[in-house]
Amino acid sequence: MNTYSLLMVDDEQEVIDVMVRKLDWDAMGFTVCGRAENGIEALELAKELQPDVVMMDIKMPFMDGLEVSSQLKQLFPDIVIIICSGFDEFEFAKEAIALGVEDYLLKPVDSDEIIRVLEKVHGQLDSERARRSSVQELEKYYKKSLPMLRENFLDMLVEGPITEERLRDGITEYKLDLSSRYYVVSVIHVSTSDMPENMSPRLAQLSVRQLCEEWNKDLEGMYVFNYRGHIVSITPMDDLSGMNQFTDNCARFCRLAKHSCKVTVTVGIGVAVTDPKEIYVSYKSAREAVSYRVLYGCGTAININEINPDEDYSGVDGDEKLQKIFKQIKMGSSQDVENAVADYTASLVESRMNINRFRLELMDTVTRFYKFCINNDVESDKIFGGKDDDSDLYAQLVQMGSADEIGHRIKEISLKIREELMSSRDSKTGSLIKRAEDYVRDNYNNPELTVDMVCSELNLSAAYFSTVFKKETGKTFITYLTDYRMKEAVRLLIEENEKTYIIAERVGYSDANYFSYVFKKQFGVSPTIYKRQGGSK
Repeated sequence: MNTYSLLMVDDEQEVIDVMVRKLDWDAMGFTVCGRAENGIEALELAKELQPDVVMMDIKMPFMDGLEVSSQLKQLFPDIVIIICSGFDEFEFAKEAIALGVEDYLLKPVDSDEIIRVLEKVHGQLDSERARRSSVQELEKYYKKSLPMLRENFLDMLVEGPITEERLRDGITEYKLDLSSRYYVVSVIHVSTSDMPENMSPRLAQLSVRQLCEEWNKDLEGMYVFNYRGHIVSITPMDDLSGMNQFTDNCARFCRLAKHSCKVTVTVGIGVAVTDPKEIYVSYKSAREAVSYRVLYGCGTAININEINPDEDYSGVDGDEKLQKIFKQIKMGSSQDVENAVADYTASLVESRMNINRFRLELMDTVTRFYKFCINNDVESDKIFGGKDDDSDLYAQLVQMGSADEIGHRIKEISLKIREELMSSRDSKTGSLIKRAEDYVRDNYNNPELTVDMVCSELNLSAAYFSTVFKKETGKTFITYLTDYRMKEAVRLLIEENEKTYIIAERVGYSDANYFSYVFKKQFGVSPTIYKRQGGSK
């Protein structure tokens, strides 16, 4: 039997205790993954746990069940919500149904009624899982929705530049809409190391692709297809002011894929281009963006404009082994860089090229190292020295007597560039975190303060900011904000003789009862008792 997760929400903990104790959850195919006492806590837990089912009361402190249901359905459209309420009013039930609530039960609810509803929900979840996982249905969907000719043409767009005539013929022949002002390519990477045991990588990709098309079904002119082991999308845009919002929308899709398809998905977002013939440029940068998951983690959206905004992706990739060196300089360890340089040096020896061809190869290598430094804002003088003859890298390499010497010099340069990039990245990240912390310090007393407000101030997507903030501070932004507010609340409690509700307002809580709830959860006692004890807690 399939097992599904269930979050229970009720401000009366004894109600939850009784239900958990009386019912045989294993036999019904459910596991209680969490409990919440109020609406705000329920929403936070649901975001973290992503349960299949939420069973909650309608009347709760801070946020009622209907508001929680509305927000949950926006975040997780497939989530199943069951309302248990002591209010036998038609308007409540009517609104619940409009929000997509699965069932509306009146308290006191007997065990038989709960079992009946959960059996029905379990059957529906089984059917939905079977629909998404059915090999036959997914194969049928794949063949029906992806005509081979259109797929081949989209492949051509991301592979490289095509002629104006070929583009015009393809648009006409395959009835494509490529009339937007901008185009942004996204590469969707499905992790093969984190998926259900009974699901093959191909089936996982089909499932994620289907979900992607459903998620974007209202976006005209967007194309989703498979290319080189990834799912690729081409998204039209009229202007670029919504790029941060687009990135956050992709991050929400990653969370939805984890919940619905049970796989980890990372989306790399490329640069925007204006000419359909340059879609391949956006693809190359999107592919670069998704590779940064080794630094920023999987399961979110990574926008290349936030990671590496000055890189030029319009050139030719060049030698594969040289490209590997540059990739390891950006994202690998020192040992990875050394290994990549060793592979490149070995390829020079194995090629057995004549001396003139060898010198041209070295000249191209030097040129691309200089260009790499320019594109990544690395001062070449720090890497290669000044402008005298001794700093001429090409002259140095040509005069060396063996491939080992050449490889050693390239390794030295590569490691120096890597150190500069890491230092620059740490500096930029540190500056970003400092600006965010300063913003919290200046605005923590605003009850409306959200991560979106901080991101608007920093001109970043919430997806990128949240990832970097958690990586650098070890806390989510909400946890950091709560800790800061609690620290200020403690200071005010000890230093000033003010009422609790006044202190609550001064640290950003419009609801004094919720402030007391958060304070007690953090320190184990109420603000009044904490003050009476002189802060000994």
